[in-house]
Amino acid sequence: AVDIPCAAFRSSWSNPRIEWKFQKGSSLVLFYYGGQLTEPYRDRVQFSPTSIRFQSVTREDSGKYICEVVGDGSNIAKSEVNLIVQGEATAWPWPRPRPWPHPCPCPRPCP
Repeated sequence: AVDIPCAAFRSSWSNPRIEWKFQKGSSLVLFYYGGQLTEPYRDRVQFSPTSIRFQSVTREDSGKYICEVVGDGSNIAKSEVNLIVQGEATAWPWPRPRPWPHPCPCPRPCP
């Protein structure tokens, strides 16, 4: 899982409106607003006021995540996190560890 914090969140603001956006290149996608996650994030992301959590990520998720919080009056705060996903997903652990305890009793050396 990957957690992306929303440093813009202020617990002292009453009834804050929180929006999450994803920017990759010139493309900007609004994926959390009005209390709802949009597709395709709905089944992959959990929301809390202070962060979002991806259950799993791919290289396609690399980019800038923008959290914007609007409070009462003209209070606006914004935070950004650049996420870089490298490599391909593999089953863990790889390679498999040796079973423990080791099948050969000590102290004699194993063949």
